[in-house]
Amino acid sequence: MIYLDNAATSFPKPRGVIEEQMRCMRQYCGNPGRGAHRLSLAAAEKIYACRELIADTFGASAERVCFTQNTTTALNIAIKGLLCEGDHVLISDMEHNAVYRPVARLASEGRITYDVFPTFPLSPDRSTARICTAIAHLIRPNTKMLICAHASNICSATLPIKEIGALCHKKGILFVVDAAQSAGHLPIDVTKMRIDALCVPGHKGLLGPQGCGFVVWGEDVSADTLIEGGSGFHSLDAQMPEEAPERFEAGTLPTPAIAGLCEGIREVREIGLEAVERHERELNERLFAMLSTLPDLCICAPLHRGSILSFVCDRIPSDRLAAELDRRGFCVRAGFHCSALGHRTLQTPDGGALRVSPGIYTKSTDIDAFFHAMREILT
Repeated sequence: MIYLDNAATSFPKPRGVIEEQMRCMRQYCGNPGRGAHRLSLAAAEKIYACRELIADTFGASAERVCFTQNTTTALNIAIKGLLCEGDHVLISDMEHNAVYRPVARLASEGRITYDVFPTFPLSPDRSTARICTAIAHLIRPNTKMLICAHASNICSATLPIKEIGALCHKKGILFVVDAAQSAGHLPIDVTKMRIDALCVPGHKGLLGPQGCGFVVWGEDVSADTLIEGGSGFHSLDAQMPEEAPERFEAGTLPTPAIAGLCEGIREVREIGLEAVERHERELNERLFAMLSTLPDLCICAPLHRGSILSFVCDRIPSDRLAAELDRRGFCVRAGFHCSALGHRTLQTPDGGALRVSPGIYTKSTDIDAFFHAMREILT
């Protein structure tokens, strides 16, 4: 099997991730903050160590790191916890449904309004200035928040979040970033990039297990809660604590997943983001050059190079092509990738596209084998 679906979840997981999860469940998996005994304390210490590692990785303080189930939960917490009746929101034309659907629902209920700003992924003259100008033209007096994906989950297009963050800060607009496809691939600094809420999965570029993500809040951000319940803190109060992280962590945390995530982040840091980015870009360029020689293929957003490449085959629908590749031992993803806006922007046909997403453990020989399989299928 050759795994090329890392945009959905990274695989295989590092040995250290698996071993630490097992060690947690065997040796220290008490309920953090819910026991006056050594196992509860050991679990709490591991969780705080992971908070500190995340904070150091993303330029924040440990108390502003709040664990969630995944990126979608983190985004819902940020969107619904920060917006109020009558607010106006800006989202990009490449957003995942984890952004699009909660915003669209609030708008359908008449609680907010929103506009979609263009990111020009198909344009040869795409630039940071052009994207920021397009955003500025849509800002209203009641614009409260801008939400965007740092990197697309369909192609390798990225957004200039440092410059967008500076624009939002200047205009007094909250800046929420979906880092589902960029954390562990590209450098991110919450403070320097003026990010008010960074929403991150543990199981993708950070190489951790599924079932754990987090939101990193900016220092001056105060949000309402999405879920209430036990926090192990101020238990006699009827309301959730005001202090982060306990305010956003109702219920028992997934201690084994967080333990594994801690080791995944360490692995990424040891490899180095520059090395990760360079490796994935080289694989993308190799695959692009090869696929460009095949008939009846159209590569989505061909101007961009990074960790993802999607394409459309004129003769074979993407789902049938993915099934045939699976039969030959290749794991890819076909369809619309939970991104109605992105596929509309990229103008993919009915049936969507086939996505190939190598990871840090993908070898050039894996890319060569994929190309040979594609050539056999199409010729």
